Amino acid sequence: QVQLVESGGGLVQAGGSLRLSCAASGSIFSIGDMGWYRQAPGKPRELVAAITSDGITNYADFVKGRFTISRDNAKNTVCLQMHSLKPEDTFVYYCHAVLALRVGERGYPYWGQGTQVTVSS
Repeated sequence: QVQLVESGGGLVQAGGSLRLSCAASGSIFSIGDMGWYRQAPGKPRELVAAITSDGITNYADFVKGRFTISRDNAKNTVCLQMHSLKPEDTFVYYCHAVLALRVGERGYPYWGQGTQVTVSS
């Protein structure tokens, strides 16, 4: 069974840091773009950061200079290092990856189960 498993969320004070990790497991042929999104109740998910298989990164304006996304292609993992956290960064964070399961098959989006990040003031 193919899945994305996240870890690293939690409660932190404003100004603190957290590191989110996500591992893709199962029978996977290739992984394309990976990234992190966040979502508040009743709102659509919004992109936080993304990274291509070649390591090209893209960040939402509200996290530039504070968050860093990285990936390890050998381990099928993507991480989000978050610094200078603010109360407005309080969301459920979701890992996203485009996975191709078989040779010649196009990639499809997969999501992790979500991990709560709470920043107290």
